[in-house]
Amino acid sequence: MNLSIVIPLLNEEESLKELHDWILKVMQTQGYHYEILFIDDGSMDDSWNIIEQLSLNNASVKGIRFLRNFGKSQALHAGFNAAKGNVVITMDADLQDNPEEIPALYDMIVNDNFDLVSGWKKKRYDSILFKNMPSKLFNWAARRTSGVRLNDFNCGLKAYRKEVIKTIEVSGEMHRYIPVLAKSAGFPNIGEKVVQHQARKYGKTKFGMERFINGFLDLITIWFVSKFGRQPMHLFGALGVLMFLIGFGFSLYLGIDKLFINPTGRLITDRPQFFIALTAMVIGTQLFLAGFVGELLIRSRKNEPRYNIEKTL
Repeated sequence: MNLSIVIPLLNEEESLKELHDWILKVMQTQGYHYEILFIDDGSMDDSWNIIEQLSLNNASVKGIRFLRNFGKSQALHAGFNAAKGNVVITMDADLQDNPEEIPALYDMIVNDNFDLVSGWKKKRYDSILFKNMPSKLFNWAARRTSGVRLNDFNCGLKAYRKEVIKTIEVSGEMHRYIPVLAKSAGFPNIGEKVVQHQARKYGKTKFGMERFINGFLDLITIWFVSKFGRQPMHLFGALGVLMFLIGFGFSLYLGIDKLFINPTGRLITDRPQFFIALTAMVIGTQLFLAGFVGELLIRSRKNEPRYNIEKTL
């Protein structure tokens, strides 16, 4: 199979039929052997019934329905697990991503040997104050922190080599950082393509300002995981040893001072250095133990379900 198109969605009943027909037109023009995977992330409207009808009329349409809303990352994870194509395209279901960009993205993976190609919505039709400006700040921070030089981490229109999506694990709200996860997993050939952004035609956006707050928190998480996720002892252990040595140094100073320099002076417990030493040694021990426990958790971690599927087509 040439191509799998993974489309996560939540309450997009108005746009699904139009999006399907638009994709079908592109697929027929290009002659791809393809599949369309609609991942219904707990929609409360008629989205699933429409997906079922589309599947009856087009054997290339498949669907996965969650029992409730688990989030975009979990929807993508389910779609990636089910995808069979050599190239996987992700796009949003709200018609703001243009299916006519798919052939160029596909060619960049197949002919230009990219592992991942991310869309860049250079010209956007979103609110400047509530979406464009926060998005620019977010992308700047993501570039500086991750080292992946993309202009638009949030663009849902992306193309992947099959090996990439079968290797990485998308959990929590990490869908924004799939390029970072791919790079950390050993897929460095990451490209970017300017894509056409469409104004929203139906309904309203499912994301508010909180997604940028969560995005920055996730950015900190993924920085830590990429740096120390496999060896937390390298961070916590080093900090723990440093803090313990600082405390031990103060304790040694107090002991020498009391025994040899000023034995008739005030009690050690009356001096502020004593509390600095005690606090530093306690914190150092706790940090070291945190690193040790982290190492044990990594080695004993078991796969846990990230979502519950109700139906599959």
